Amino acid sequence: MRNNWERGAAFMNEGDTAWVLVSAALVLLMTPGLAFFYGGMTRSKGVLNMMMMSFGAIALVGVLWVL
Repeated sequence: MRNNWERGAAFMNEGDTAWVLVSAALVLLMTPGLAFFYGGMTRSKGVLNMMMMSFGAIALVGVLWVL
């Protein structure tokens, strides 16, 4: 009897896949709030820079997710 790891892609559970996609979407929705939070902790000259760093980080994570 083979275990689940040996079956590979044939054993993908739809519920687990949906949960990962929903979790990723919630993290993407959380990013603007985190950018505003970090932007509020800096001086007024650095707010845009801090917010762009947050969005740049999520863009990098998005590229790594696809790869």
